[in-house]
Amino acid sequence: MSPNIPKTQTAAIVTSSDAPLEVRTDHPVVQPSELKPGECLVHILSTGVCHTDLHARKNDWPLSPKTPLIGGHEGVGEVVAIAEGTPNAPIKIGQRVGIKWLAYSCLDCEQCRNGLEQSCPNQKLSGFTVDGTFAQYVVSYVHHVTPIPDELPSDAAASILCAGVTVYRALKYSGARAGQWVVLPGAGGGLGHLAIQYAANMGLRVIAIDTGAEKKKLVESLGAEKWIDFKETTDIVKAVQDATGGLGPHVAVVTSASATGYQQAVDYLRHGGTLMAVGLPGHAKLESSIFWTVLKSITIRGSYVGNRQDAVEALELAAQGKVKVVFAVKQLSELSDIYEDLDAGKIAGRIVVNMPK
Repeated sequence: MSPNIPKTQTAAIVTSSDAPLEVRTDHPVVQPSELKPGECLVHILSTGVCHTDLHARKNDWPLSPKTPLIGGHEGVGEVVAIAEGTPNAPIKIGQRVGIKWLAYSCLDCEQCRNGLEQSCPNQKLSGFTVDGTFAQYVVSYVHHVTPIPDELPSDAAASILCAGVTVYRALKYSGARAGQWVVLPGAGGGLGHLAIQYAANMGLRVIAIDTGAEKKKLVESLGAEKWIDFKETTDIVKAVQDATGGLGPHVAVVTSASATGYQQAVDYLRHGGTLMAVGLPGHAKLESSIFWTVLKSITIRGSYVGNRQDAVEALELAAQGKVKVVFAVKQLSELSDIYEDLDAGKIAGRIVVNMPK
């Protein structure tokens, strides 16, 4: 039996990129009878706020979101309905699940079969091409929601669903081995502070690049071995290489939304190093010296969120207490202010919104 589901809900809605964000209390809730096979309805408890949500709100990417749009893609909630005619649903009513950036993929194309579900040509994206988690109730897909471990509180799990899985996958596929150096531009941010912890759990030595006393204190408390303040350092490349005895790091995982982090990485990576491109500046170009890229045998790999297994693994490490999201709790009514702080680079760690009950 489905619990009683209201007809209307509170939701934060973007009507256009140049219009104020609207928090409405009368937005319709999709009813169980309206769900299509394979869909489920999730009552959101907590949801993270990601820099990607800001890009969707501003419409400043080469890809444009739908409008009107309910943003958000780091939601944790309880399943309250599953569509009739859904065969072999891997979830049940009352179960706590997570909703990620990748809301849906076909699971049958070449990309999906190769574990690149996030590159499926039939994909749907939460808070971008379909409505997301800045609402009390969200329609999602039974094979793409992720069960949340019982040990992990909802607010602590939320940001693992995008920030966590994104950096976990980048490190997992970087080829880095225990004892090697990894440099993290943007280390004090939402993705970066989680990357430090996942890297430390993999036995990697971390160089953190960011700015400000608050972020320095944060990254060092999480296990960063070296700190470089990009506003106080005149030569970032030399500083990074000096931190590793002159050779440079083995891997750079660039999570910052600035082109500068990418431009410097090829210069400071050691021979045979790998650049993992993660952060998504809207219109910046990846510029590097072809000569030095070739001569140094540098590998450049794009790493885009993660697949369903990556999400399970990232959540499991958090459930074991090995990775913890540093976050502040806000309310949905504060979302406009949160966006402003994200845009200004004022947020250390992550923001989680607890939804109205």
